[in-house]
Amino acid sequence: MMRRRTTLLTGCTALALAIGATACGGGPVSAGGGDKALSGQTVTVAGVWSGSEQKNFQKVLDAFTAKTGAKTQFVSTGDNVSTVVGSKIEGGNAPDVVMVPQVGVLQQFAKKGWLKPLSATTQGTVDADYASVWKKYGSVDGTLYGLYFKAAHKSTVWYSPEALNQAGVKAPKTYDEMLKAGHTVSDSGLAAFAVAGQDGWTLTDWFENVYLSQAGPEKYDALAAHRLKWTDPSVVRALTTLGALFKDKQLIAGGQKEALDTDFPGSVEKVFGPKPEAGMVYEGDFVAGVAHDQFGKTIGKDADFFPFPAVDGGTAPVVSGGDAAVVLKDGKNAKAGMKLLEYLATPEAAAVWAKAGGFLSPNKKLDLASYGDDVTRATAKSLVGAGDSVRFDMSDQAPAAFGGTKGTGEWKLLQDFLRDPSNPKATAAALEAAAAKAYQG
Repeated sequence: MMRRRTTLLTGCTALALAIGATACGGGPVSAGGGDKALSGQTVTVAGVWSGSEQKNFQKVLDAFTAKTGAKTQFVSTGDNVSTVVGSKIEGGNAPDVVMVPQVGVLQQFAKKGWLKPLSATTQGTVDADYASVWKKYGSVDGTLYGLYFKAAHKSTVWYSPEALNQAGVKAPKTYDEMLKAGHTVSDSGLAAFAVAGQDGWTLTDWFENVYLSQAGPEKYDALAAHRLKWTDPSVVRALTTLGALFKDKQLIAGGQKEALDTDFPGSVEKVFGPKPEAGMVYEGDFVAGVAHDQFGKTIGKDADFFPFPAVDGGTAPVVSGGDAAVVLKDGKNAKAGMKLLEYLATPEAAAVWAKAGGFLSPNKKLDLASYGDDVTRATAKSLVGAGDSVRFDMSDQAPAAFGGTKGTGEWKLLQDFLRDPSNPKATAAALEAAAAKAYQG
């Protein structure tokens, strides 16, 4: 949400979309064992993942193949999953399963009549093994359509222990302490933060953590449902808080202009790559997967995190995101797709990606020993332990036109705000205008 998202965009994504490929980076998975229950059938799965995330999800699909005999094909959609899937349905080429990165998109798909309710088997597993908040976000009008397979803990600030130690800085407990620590890091020769402004979803995550802590959970829920207008003073206050960071050239690697040219993987590289430019990068737990897979960092030693700190005396925020598996009615093999979801609901499936890294499961039955390092285990324990107090990523709850589409809505307006954070009231008004239009649609 991905996030949105948790996506590592590569040339493969563009290629898949350009040629209408149904597989990317490895092609169809061969079926194992001709006597398997689903031998001869193929399940097509679409999702935002590319790069290391797609590679690790493929391991899960391979395990499904080994178990059932079904082949799988993965389509990498890029961030605009709603548009891509919609066009495939219209073209008579609907995938069987979609990994949906936004609650708003899941709701949109359900209201258009595109989705099949989950099987009784999957529903039973969700009831038994997941906190009810995950069932809530996967349901529309009381019907469960989405299984949350991959979760994200989006209240983590990742840092280079070497950089902070060199600056004599310890992990901060408050937002003001974090900015003060950032200035100390900057004085030691590195910028404080790498900000991925090229990807608008990262900026929505910054806003949501500040807003949840500063304004509180009730207003967060109201704003997420658009019961509260974006022109509310609480929004202006959060934008003002964020703007102070955005315009501080000491704190952001390369300043605002370079931040707007930096995508999410690039922001992680600025901290954990071969030529570090910053000491810290805010984003979800999936930063660890990139730091490890792309740059060979040992999590807990070369890369670590502290919780996103409390803002203005509020409670430290716990914002989550996630990717929900849904089954499309128009898929050519929706029955086999439903079997895939029954598998994804199990701790067995979650353990495959947990072992590979860069992954959290909301499944309470997954043994924490499945995760490859103590830092990820601690993050997973925190997320599962938070239960129903977790607040889901706000932009992911919004209609896709506002909260989940590149170059428009909240993503674009917060990029504009990063470029010029001088007028939070005007930004709030623009956000309200865009939200009002999208929520009415």
